[in-house]
Amino acid sequence: MSYKALALQVTCQSVNAYQTRDEAETAMLQTIDRLEKQIAASINLIGRDTLLVVVPEYFLTGFPLDETTDQWREKAALEINGRIYEALSAMVQRQQIYFSGNAYEQDSFFPELYFQTSFIIGPNGDVLLRYRRLNSMLSPTPHDVWELYLDAYGYDSLFPVVKTNIGNLACIASEDILYPEVARCLAIRGAEVLLHSTSEVGSPQLTQRNVAKMARAIENMTYVVSANSAGLVGTSLPMGSSDAGSKIIDPKGTVLAEAGYGESMVANADIDLAMLREFRQRPAAGNLLARQRFELFAESYARHNFFPPNTLLSQPAERQHFIRTQQEVIKKMYS
Repeated sequence: MSYKALALQVTCQSVNAYQTRDEAETAMLQTIDRLEKQIAASINLIGRDTLLVVVPEYFLTGFPLDETTDQWREKAALEINGRIYEALSAMVQRQQIYFSGNAYEQDSFFPELYFQTSFIIGPNGDVLLRYRRLNSMLSPTPHDVWELYLDAYGYDSLFPVVKTNIGNLACIASEDILYPEVARCLAIRGAEVLLHSTSEVGSPQLTQRNVAKMARAIENMTYVVSANSAGLVGTSLPMGSSDAGSKIIDPKGTVLAEAGYGESMVANADIDLAMLREFRQRPAAGNLLARQRFELFAESYARHNFFPPNTLLSQPAERQHFIRTQQEVIKKMYS
């Protein structure tokens, strides 16, 4: 099977300037309306076999600047069964696509926190998968409430993969692409296409994340569909600080399509599942997945601990807490 995937590069509208939940959700709904028009027009040009659309990190809200965790959760973190997800579901049903994005999300098990969640919505409007970002500098992650998170959701929830008629899909959020273990855990659970919503520096030079995207595709023999923003509006930051470079990479690390600066549907390409599956089933030096020897590394991971889990079990999720924790980790690493 072959189909078109689109890493849609769009401008992200922040909600930082809004004071109330209603104001922020009104802006989000306007974003969804604008986004649907762009998706429909892009599919009309690329072709109706465009079955997968990935959009950037922060596409609905931007990210917290001066807001506390409480303020951002109340204003910008989506309710799992709320009207924003309902609006996204309706949009996806009308367009008959698989749709992946990333949003801040509330969680009833952790009412004082929020998590950054990548999701996949299927053509029937159902949310097929939720993946919580696992590495973040200043926002809560499952690792920060490790014991309680595992009690609530179980270990396998950390690395979800969904089987669909367009392949085995998984999400990887933002700078999680820099951590090879994340993509590897998804690949060994069967992931064939990694959907990467990101917001990152666009540069004519080869950036860290762009190196990582190619590496993750090669070492896991997966496609990577990476959607970057076309700038962020509504904050005092320069609009184009995160722009350009949305791309699709094949399992051999070849960039099949890449967008320049600004809003763009240029990053679209064929996902050839038959080729991918034949590549993975061929005995050869290039079949890196089949040559993995995990026992070589398991003891090293088990014997070493850098960033501690559970740091938010008895501590508010304040910006200074995350910075202090990292400072302590660095001291331990080099003492």
